[in-house]
This record gives sequence, structure tokens and C-alpha cells, in this order.
Amino acid sequence: MQGILFDLDGTLLDIDIGSFLERYFSALARTMEPLTSDPESLQHAMVALNDATHAMMLPHPGHTNQVVFTERFRSATGIDIEVHRAVFERFYAEEFPLLGDGFGPAPGARDAIEGALELGLKVAVATNPIFPLAAVKHRMSWACIDDLPVHVVTTYETMHACKPLAAYFLETAELMGTHPEKCLMVGDDRDLDLPAAATGMRTYYVGPDTDVEADFSGDISGLARALPLLIAEW
Repeated sequence: MQGILFDLDGTLLDIDIGSFLERYFSALARTMEPLTSDPESLQHAMVALNDATHAMMLPHPGHTNQVVFTERFRSATGIDIEVHRAVFERFYAEEFPLLGDGFGPAPGARDAIEGALELGLKVAVATNPIFPLAAVKHRMSWACIDDLPVHVVTTYETMHACKPLAAYFLETAELMGTHPEKCLMVGDDRDLDLPAAATGMRTYYVGPDTDVEADFSGDISGLARALPLLIAEW
């Protein structure tokens, strides 16, 4: 075992995804309103945003998720996000941090990352890369792990695939400088995180389901305690 990939939302960060997404899209709509001509255009832009997000999750080798998103969104709306970069940078600097009220670190999350680093493992914050780095950093701060020296953080600027595609896990392992069969993927989403097994990674499930196929299961606190044994028995 040389590397460990930690999912963020629901794994390291205790977050209600439904509540968060409602806040996020509401705030984003207010930011995008001046870029559209009327309420109908704004609604169309929000639909296009969802479509462009879905496009990132389809195979697109050779193109970053950011390129796929911006091109799909521009094609549907005529709005070039790069032209309005300052608007969105201000959104992520000033509005996005306010969306984290009520969310916080999952118990044991920081201990697990610190333990992995102390044991010499390469560590990735392996969140689904549909957000820019600024948004991921804020969510890491909500989880109280933003100061830890992890080796890789997956974001839409740098990644060329999303979960659950095998290409995502392979690219993350490559960025970590290790091989997938020497990595452990830790996550709470059976559909997005556990498919890492198809690349040879072992999996550690921290979600609520009881009927999942994973190599290990438990909670983050348990993982922090079990890491030395997992490494010894790898």
C-alpha cells in the first residue's frame, strides 16, 4: 500500500448534499442573473449548467473537465465563462464560503489523513472533479483539513475524467506517483467511489448501506486506527 484516496463530501466532510446543492444553485443563479437578459434566459442558463456538468461525467479523453464544461455551456447559452472569469472568481471568493454554514468535519477525518501522512502514504483528496479548485479548497476548510500537506487534490481544472469512470481513478493514481493496485479508495458513495475496484484499487466504504461489495467497511475513525494493520497486511 502506497497511496490512499479520500472522497470529500460525506466522507471527510459531514455535509447534507441536498441542502448544499440547493444553496449552491440559488447563489449561482443570483450571480448569473446579470449575464442573462431576462428570467427565461436565466432559467435556460441554469438548465445548461446542469447539462454541462453531466457532460463532464462522460468520457472525454484528452480534454480537461473544465474545457468540456465551458465549451458545452458556451454552446448552449452563448455565455463564455472565461470572458466573465472575474464574476465567477468573485462568486467563489465571496459567496461560496457562506454556503458551508452547518457543515463540518466528519469525526476522525483529520486523524485519518494525518495518520496516513505519518505512515508515509501518498494522500489524495479525491473529490469528484466537477468544481474548480477554489470551491474544493473551501469545502476542505469546512472539513478542517485544508492545512494538511496532501499530495493531490482533484479539481476540474486538472482532471480529464470524473467518478465513477476508471479513467478518473487511474489518473489520480498517476498524479500520486503510484499504481492503482497499491492504492486504497475511501468513500461513502457506492456508485461513485467503489467502482475504483475495477482499476485494481482496494476499497474502504464509510457509507450507510450494509449490502455493498467493498474490501473493507467502517467509519473514518476506525480507518485511522486500522491503517497500520492494513499496510502491514497489504
